[in-house]
Amino acid sequence: MTDDRLIVALDVPNALEALKLTDQIGDAVSFYKIGLGMLTGGGLALANELKQEHGKRIFLDMKLFDIGQTVENAVRGLAQFDLDFLTVHGDPHVVRAAKEGAAGKDLKILAVTILTSLDRADLDASMIQTGEVADLVVERAARAFEAGADGIIASPNEAARIRALPEAEGRLIVTPGVRPAGSADDDQKRIATPANAVAAGADHIVVGRPVWRSESPRDAALSIQRELASPQAQRPNRG
Repeated sequence: MTDDRLIVALDVPNALEALKLTDQIGDAVSFYKIGLGMLTGGGLALANELKQEHGKRIFLDMKLFDIGQTVENAVRGLAQFDLDFLTVHGDPHVVRAAKEGAAGKDLKILAVTILTSLDRADLDASMIQTGEVADLVVERAARAFEAGADGIIASPNEAARIRALPEAEGRLIVTPGVRPAGSADDDQKRIATPANAVAAGADHIVVGRPVWRSESPRDAALSIQRELASPQAQRPNRG
């Protein structure tokens, strides 16, 4: 059985290229992320096709942020697609609204803490309060859990501290910024290998470019799956 702790990000230009990629990968991956960049390239139709016709799990990475009623309405509409994960920004009012929109559905609401492409200089430029990035991530995670989030998005560097939070009991930690050994960092600034991310507390890891840029995306995915099967990456999958 394919290990669904690996989520492959379909960060390609359109649905046709994404379908071609998933065909190449085949049964090596059972969980895919479709992000905002794919939205105008047939992303929702792709999500529905992969879910309904190919039996894949789908993580819709929209990072929704707006007034509460707008978020609630948007999530209610997206929840009709029978998807698995949806991201919203981790502000408590956004999380609460998203949970209202997802009521009665199996869709899990994941709260974004601080993007893994950002460091302290980026936060300063955005006038975000002072403090260590890791401390802010952990605090935002705790507040998102208190607001009802089913899980959070955070870098592997903060996963262990978040997993130790009392509020994290039974909740998901999903980590982007995961790079197999030898892969380029690209625009990620807080990264770890797949095994290290899981050992630190992640339930799922998100990997994009190291898979779809590979000469053989299937082989790249299988290599990550082997790493997840190693003793260094043995943690129970919570959802």
